[in-house]
Amino acid sequence: MIYDISPPLTEDLKVWPGDTPLRRRLLTERKRDAASKTSAIESTVHLGAHADAPSHYGSDRPSIGECDLEPYLGPCQVIRLNVPRRSRITPDIFKTPIIAQRLLLATGTFPDHTNFNEDFAALSPELIEVLHRRGVKLVGIDTPSVDLYEDDSLAAHKAALNNGVAILEGLLLDRVHEGMYELIALPLRLMGFDASPVRAILRTPNTYM
Repeated sequence: MIYDISPPLTEDLKVWPGDTPLRRRLLTERKRDAASKTSAIESTVHLGAHADAPSHYGSDRPSIGECDLEPYLGPCQVIRLNVPRRSRITPDIFKTPIIAQRLLLATGTFPDHTNFNEDFAALSPELIEVLHRRGVKLVGIDTPSVDLYEDDSLAAHKAALNNGVAILEGLLLDRVHEGMYELIALPLRLMGFDASPVRAILRTPNTYM
């Protein structure tokens, strides 16, 4: 079975306040009996399900087009957490053992991608350090950021940078059960850019084995 964990990219999708929302511009449309159209888009690269680049939160660090793709593809564990809104997820919250190098966290604190709520949960720097010591190379979350909305210091982002942990944000995990999957969430090769939208999917083991 395949789970699409990317929210639909429409003009109703809310982006970070002050960022550039998605807009489609139709450039040409041929005769009615032809199937060809040409469109252009304008948008932040932090759109929907997306991968942050080290250059987003670290000066002189690699852009998303320079990043190794290996963290974004492979065995992945989904864990559901019951956490308060506007709280940081700490290591002591986990009841399920972490057994994969890629970890996706479902918090349920950003339930509607067409309505931006500022009180979503986020990661603590301590959690990222613990995950790194356990061999985690990618962490993803179902909120717009691994940091709290009010945290301009980007503490969790910087912890990820210091520990070499890749980040996925804006995932859609409401219909995904806890367990092991294969993750495919490849960023575009956008040279010089600080992030990239991804078409993130999860495949169950019997789908690919």
